[in-house]
Amino acid sequence: MSHNKPAIAVHKFSSCDGCQLALLNLGESLLTLSSMVDILHFAEAGPVDENAKVDIAIIEGSISTTDDIERINRIRENSTLVMTIGACATAGGLQALRNMANTQQWIADIYANPAVIKSLEKSTAIKKHIKVDLELWGCPVSSRQIVSAIRALLFGVLPEEQNDKVCMECKRRQIVCVMVAKNEPCMGPVTRTGCGALCPSVGRDCYGCYGPAENPNTQAMANRLEGLGLVKDEVARRFLFINSGAEAFHRQGVRSREAE
Repeated sequence: MSHNKPAIAVHKFSSCDGCQLALLNLGESLLTLSSMVDILHFAEAGPVDENAKVDIAIIEGSISTTDDIERINRIRENSTLVMTIGACATAGGLQALRNMANTQQWIADIYANPAVIKSLEKSTAIKKHIKVDLELWGCPVSSRQIVSAIRALLFGVLPEEQNDKVCMECKRRQIVCVMVAKNEPCMGPVTRTGCGALCPSVGRDCYGCYGPAENPNTQAMANRLEGLGLVKDEVARRFLFINSGAEAFHRQGVRSREAE
């Protein structure tokens, strides 16, 4: 790159902006970051140059329209490394719930002029369309993860993937298991950590916003949820939620729903 400092860009696709806010919420740490890198494109923070050539492109959001496909390929061409952040970019997000419906039918039902809507049949993760060098899961992704990842990439290494289960984080933090102590139907045994076991730390169950952990035994999890009183459709909804586009969760959710 021609810049004196490494250059980064933050791009938005179909999303709620929550993961970009996780970056903005860094406060003083964001100012420190801006002294280490040139932020050439980050529309939510000010600078706009969508075609800038950068060392690291940070992508929030899923691919949901025909225009998205053209734009994500252009970003890949202009970037040395691509990092996706959040459930939308890594698994299609909440909008991927429409992947299980008739997209054209609901467009016709909702919009007065469906012909102008360019929605694709499915909402898909960024990695379905281009090479992705690093994925950070979460809804939203944690600010700490973003900073650690950028720092590692600037030093030329890929961060170690955090994919052990929320249950392990609960043990490390000595948090009482809500499933054992309160009979709450918690998704912690199949969900990757990264949030710091935020929900169990305040006495509520994990709802899987960080996506599947390493080697998740989803069938055993489904059986346990049924044992706690959930009917199969409720079990399916636990998997077919924020990360319904993640293969392990999608497969189990469909399996539970079809067994109803």
